[in-house]
Amino acid sequence: MKHVEISARPSEETPETPSVDVTLNINGDTYRMRFDARVTLLDALRDHLGLTGAKKGCDQGACGACTVLVDGKRVVSCLGLAAQYEGREITTVEGLADNGELHPMQDAFARHDAFQCGYCTPGQIMSAVSLIAEGRADTEADVCEFMSGNICRCGAYPNIRAAIREVVTEGHDASL
Repeated sequence: MKHVEISARPSEETPETPSVDVTLNINGDTYRMRFDARVTLLDALRDHLGLTGAKKGCDQGACGACTVLVDGKRVVSCLGLAAQYEGREITTVEGLADNGELHPMQDAFARHDAFQCGYCTPGQIMSAVSLIAEGRADTEADVCEFMSGNICRCGAYPNIRAAIREVVTEGHDASL
């Protein structure tokens, strides 16, 4: 486990924009950071830590491009302040691979060409991993329903569902 100190202070701290000290556990590493209290988890990941897998899509929690796992549950990271996640276990798409070997869901997405432009892919993968862990991938209808919060503008839905079905039916360990 590595400990990283990051100071990402606003140019000038005022009572209206106070800074906070936050310790985040991300992909097995601990990061101690200081930044504007209004920084979202998504912005902390992307702008302060360089973990750019989670994408900024709508910035309103409607598209799912920023989906990460918090304590194993899927969360749209654009809606929560980073400080809210102190002490919780955060997993991003960068944290799925194990020693350079793709997670079964990442591998299935690649094999099924479950992406076109790829912008939504990290959020789709994180949501799919959680979907299986939640036990909600029993039927095609379940997968459609419980993945509906993740939008793919390119329309790769059939391939996304095929990748998820493969991981489920082949009994791959899709856990973290």
